[in-house]
Amino acid sequence: MHYNLKIRKIGNSLGAVFPKELLQKLNIQEGDNIFLTETPDGVRITPYDPEFEAAMEAFEKTRKNYRNALRELAK
Repeated sequence: MHYNLKIRKIGNSLGAVFPKELLQKLNIQEGDNIFLTETPDGVRITPYDPEFEAAMEAFEKTRKNYRNALRELAK
């Protein structure tokens, strides 16, 4: 599916108005942050923070090694 977003002046800045259907599909509401990531094909728009995702992947790789320490910290 393709969406045509028009860039508009909003105060002293520029912005784009997202169609309601796209906002619902991305589960984005007013005040939420979105993240733009450059890809070889262009730009990816997502409500998920790619840095947080990378940190969670790193945690998943190491949590087995520190299982006992994490269990003690949780007490």
